[in-house]
Amino acid sequence: MFYMKISSKGRYALRLMLDIAQHDNGSPVRIKDISSRQEISDKYLEQIISILNKAGFVRSIRGPQGGYLLTHKPEEYTVGMILRQTEGDLMSLSSDTSNEMEKASVINRVWDKMGKAVNDIVDNITLQDLLDWEEEQTEEAGFYVI
Repeated sequence: MFYMKISSKGRYALRLMLDIAQHDNGSPVRIKDISSRQEISDKYLEQIISILNKAGFVRSIRGPQGGYLLTHKPEEYTVGMILRQTEGDLMSLSSDTSNEMEKASVINRVWDKMGKAVNDIVDNITLQDLLDWEEEQTEEAGFYVI
């Protein structure tokens, strides 16, 4: 059987990347500011940003005016790319398939199709899509940012 589980690390990685993209004005975005806006511990965000930095998704700027910048344009990151950095495979084979009959079951075709569908979704939604959706949501709520 296949299952999908997105941990808080994966969810927060998406929020972190979205926050950096939203506040990209050419200056680095500070973890402390992201922590305040997202209401996530800065210590936890530092662990997540370290993973994203090692993956080359962000770059660190040191110093008093330092912080993080995206290394690519928002449209070049997919939700799947970001989640896989913190979650690994999004669909995994569960350990409860103990006998050979169950492993070879035609029901596994369902799990395979589900896995492909999930991957198709997350691999076709970009960080730019999230930015656009956020803007649409803000406009629909009657809030206009100038």
